[in-house]
Amino acid sequence: MLGRKTLVMGVLNVTPDSFSDGGKYLSVRQAIEQAFQMQRDGAVIVDIGAESTRPGSGEIPVAEELARLLPVLESLRGKLKIPISVDTQKAAIAEIAIGAGAAMINDVSGLRHDPRLADVVAHHGVPLVLMHMRGTPRTMQKLPFAKDVMKDVLHGLRKSVATARKAGVAKSKIIVDPGIGFGKSFEQNYELLARLDEIAKLGYPLLVGTSRKGFLGKTLARNGEPAPSEKRIWGTAATVTASILCGAHIVRVHDVAEMAQVARVADCILENAV
Repeated sequence: MLGRKTLVMGVLNVTPDSFSDGGKYLSVRQAIEQAFQMQRDGAVIVDIGAESTRPGSGEIPVAEELARLLPVLESLRGKLKIPISVDTQKAAIAEIAIGAGAAMINDVSGLRHDPRLADVVAHHGVPLVLMHMRGTPRTMQKLPFAKDVMKDVLHGLRKSVATARKAGVAKSKIIVDPGIGFGKSFEQNYELLARLDEIAKLGYPLLVGTSRKGFLGKTLARNGEPAPSEKRIWGTAATVTASILCGAHIVRVHDVAEMAQVARVADCILENAV
């Protein structure tokens, strides 16, 4: 799946409370339409999440997550031409999602929440995204930030990879994500973006998700008010370009049509780099 071209992963949240698009695709019909629109716009993966991981959010029961997720997966199965990734921290959800057609699992906790998820992924042989998060969604912006963010991220990702490998997940199936915005300060998000090449040296494909995030809202603030999420597209474009030039293989975005263009241009720059 990975090649010379950057892969664009479209974000599809079937939740009432995600930070950017919560409630927008809560109905099955709306979610299905958006998945097909992302495919038309240039996404090569659609990442479906049924539990919000925005700052301050809490965990929901397995039954509730499945009730949101399964009807969408079942409706898209055999119809969507691009792979579906499921954004979940729970082994039980991953097992059922893969059975319903999911081709990848994206775990924002990096296997800290439910290490059994690694066993599920290993059994089915699907790719696994391991993201770094300091704390939990409920606590990640309240805990003290790491004194050395790069050291913290590298340590956390190495630990997650070790857990996955011990469970039998093939090295070729692992993708790492530094977790921009997840338990990092404003400055640390930019430091990570500037030093992505150091994370790429871990030897695994790199996924980066900056789309519409809070640090961009703060950067683009006017009159002391953070820019609303829908006004962060150009800021997102800058970070997507930087991510690709610094080694990202996959970019996870809300605005697929726009960021597919950004990725195409950034890839051309890389192809001609001396």
